[in-house]
Amino acid sequence: QGHLVESGGGLVQAGDSLRLSCVASGSILSPNVMSWHRRAPGKERELVADITYGGRTNYADSVKGRFTISRENGKKTMYLQMNSLKPEDTAVYYCSITGTSYSIWGQGTQVTVSS
Repeated sequence: QGHLVESGGGLVQAGDSLRLSCVASGSILSPNVMSWHRRAPGKERELVADITYGGRTNYADSVKGRFTISRENGKKTMYLQMNSLKPEDTAVYYCSITGTSYSIWGQGTQVTVSS
């Protein structure tokens, strides 16, 4: 069973950038889809972006043009480059990896954007 660890969160000001990383360890079968989700205070968890093993990406409308998802399959690592951050991006960000018969989630990393 694989394991995911997120890093890179923090406290920034509106307009700043952050890069989140998600590193997988253990047995991770391919093909799979890696995703970033977030949960803001008092809100439901939402999909931010996902990327297939082959590199096809998908973004929530709220982050298109500001966030970029990428992955390095050889390193079992996924990234989320977040630019032009807004206070409404404040949330706990979770990474996940989903395959044919499994779904693994990380513990989350806090991103706080002050105005």
